Amino acid sequence: MRALGVDVGTRRVGLAVSDVSGTLARPFKTLLVSAPTALDRLVEEIEELAAADDGLEVIVVGIPVRLDGSASAATLTARGLIDALRTRTSIAVVGEDERLSSREAEQRLALREKDWRKRKARLDAAAAAVFLQDFLDRRSASPPSGGAADPLAPTAETIGEPGPDD
Repeated sequence: MRALGVDVGTRRVGLAVSDVSGTLARPFKTLLVSAPTALDRLVEEIEELAAADDGLEVIVVGIPVRLDGSASAATLTARGLIDALRTRTSIAVVGEDERLSSREAEQRLALREKDWRKRKARLDAAAAAVFLQDFLDRRSASPPSGGAADPLAPTAETIGEPGPDD
């Protein structure tokens, strides 16, 4: 089963998907959204992916936090999206630290594409692939005791769950 990465922005939502084995993440698509329709368009994409033969097991939403780990207005928006998706879909929804994912994605895109306009159009999906890959790598690196790793199983390390101080 696949995982979906969601990079939420004010103008665009970047989507990335994993392969069926939960090993590799790749940019999928960028949705241009307006505020009233953003959630509906995202849910439509999720439903299409879930209905496909490969299915969809988990949705990983990027949580933008400051470099010092503190929350920003964008953090609250992403957590609100997590809550909204949990009410609109039966698929597991988790958060993932996305610090510096856009910068890493921009650097990778700049190696292949010199035109900044073309890079900008692909940046959000590429950033989603960066933090989705981090999520997948962490799952495969820490197998549960007594068995093989489930690369899509949420863990206590996953960001997005309010802690005792939230």
